[in-house]
Amino acid sequence: MAETAPPPKWREANSNMGSSAPLSIADICDANSHLLTTGELRPLPPVFHIYGKKRNFSGRVVTVKCLEDNLLVREFLAQEGHGRVLVVDGCGSLRSAIIGGILAKKAQSNGWAGIVVYGCIRDVDDVNLCDIGVRALNSSPVKPGKKGNGEKHVPVTIAGTTVCDGDWLCADSDGA
Repeated sequence: MAETAPPPKWREANSNMGSSAPLSIADICDANSHLLTTGELRPLPPVFHIYGKKRNFSGRVVTVKCLEDNLLVREFLAQEGHGRVLVVDGCGSLRSAIIGGILAKKAQSNGWAGIVVYGCIRDVDDVNLCDIGVRALNSSPVKPGKKGNGEKHVPVTIAGTTVCDGDWLCADSDGA
């Protein structure tokens, strides 16, 4: 499926390197230094912890910005994911979690490839049992609000790096 295949430039880089194995994030950066220079390829800063069973995941990005409120996140994860990655700008808050085990299970059952949270998660043991990839700043036992505050499908800034709805995100143990 086109939505779950890497962008052509990454496929070309993989074939030029003579490998049939999936590219690592480091390989993608090495093979595309010109895209790093132009800003077309934007690695996220190394601020995330790795959660979930999938250490490697990729997909088209869907964005949401919300501060200590996860109602919009719940709405997205209740939909079919089609191999997409939900990128949540939680404004870097460490005061409460944005997702927990219930939402991670929902994301898994609805076909999301992964979730990147610029904020916290909770129910870490449950999240780690889910067959999806999750990145977050840390964990917090405090539950989020559910008022629906936030914005969907907007450019978000994750530790100084802009991520837009429709971008492609790849993640592995080296980064995202």
